[in-house]
Amino acid sequence: MDRRIFLRNLGLGVGAAVTAKDSLAGVISNSKNIIMENYQTLEFPALPFGYDALEPYLDARTMEIHYDRHHRTYFNNFVNAVKGTPWENVAVEKIFADISKAGDAIRNNGGGFYNHVFYWKNLAKASSGPSAELSAAIARSFGSFEKFRELLSNSAKTRFGSGWAWLYLTPDKNLTVASTPNQDNPLMDISPVRGIPLLTIDVWEHAYYLKYQNKRADFVDAIWNVLNWDEVNRRYKEATG
Repeated sequence: MDRRIFLRNLGLGVGAAVTAKDSLAGVISNSKNIIMENYQTLEFPALPFGYDALEPYLDARTMEIHYDRHHRTYFNNFVNAVKGTPWENVAVEKIFADISKAGDAIRNNGGGFYNHVFYWKNLAKASSGPSAELSAAIARSFGSFEKFRELLSNSAKTRFGSGWAWLYLTPDKNLTVASTPNQDNPLMDISPVRGIPLLTIDVWEHAYYLKYQNKRADFVDAIWNVLNWDEVNRRYKEATG
């Protein structure tokens, strides 16, 4: 048997069923998310753009360190954490659905691995903006795109310590924004923020400190120039289709 572990569709499709009781059912059998078949030959996913591709908003040196040191370390530690455990051959998103049983090493490193793959995919030098469908949903949920931008930005700017700000789809299929600490995400059963993630902003200091120092707010304002709305549109269509 070919015992490779692979990343199926780095687009990070939704693949998680949501019940009316505000619980995530994990990964369904035809998941398009990251799938783990065997840890031994798991490959670290390539960055979808060059280190300097998002200049001047995200500088090349920060991108290099962020991806090749921080993200890679989470990946390596995650592989080691699941080795020899019942989680070794389980899809990452399914692990998240039961993360309360998996322990801190898998929670923190699995979250760090997954969240960064998700984050890189929602960055790009240029994109078309929210689709008509997503724009309508944003207007319904927040009143306007400007109000949504303000809410997500404030969620990122006011996250105490390290963490992530999210646009996500709730179990009742409404859009909302919130933040999570450390490497938690809305797919985790321990998270107070539960739903299907669509867009995220990384507000760990290593994401911005070389260029912006302690001015997190300036980084958050700048990142709106490099959000990949084509990817967010795809995620929203898949989540609601």
